[in-house]
Amino acid sequence: MNTKILMIASTVFLGMSGIVLTFLPGEIISSISTTPNPISTLSFQLLGALYLGFAILNWMAKGASIGGIYNKPIAVGNFMNFGVGALALIKIILEIQMHVEIVISLTVVYITFAILFGYVFRTNPSKVE
Repeated sequence: MNTKILMIASTVFLGMSGIVLTFLPGEIISSISTTPNPISTLSFQLLGALYLGFAILNWMAKGASIGGIYNKPIAVGNFMNFGVGALALIKIILEIQMHVEIVISLTVVYITFAILFGYVFRTNPSKVE
């Protein structure tokens, strides 16, 4: 598998999410019919910082061999991020009434990345020329 494409795709997704969460937390909180308060705003900004950190990590590792024993922490970190995130999103789908289409879209993205990073984690890297 060409991990460079996967790393760039995850960088774009995480980077865009991180920028939006970091710089527009009040707007996001208001759009989900909740009144912004300092704690929720801070929580969204910290989540955005985490996403930006993962985006930078993935961008810097995009040219490296990933899989098997190579760069295992990067593969495991991404797999855990997307795997646990996918499970949380799947769990919440049955409980929400508003913005279901957004949550389902995020769930599909998270499941896709979780499967791909799980595959990268379990296989050895191939040579791509």
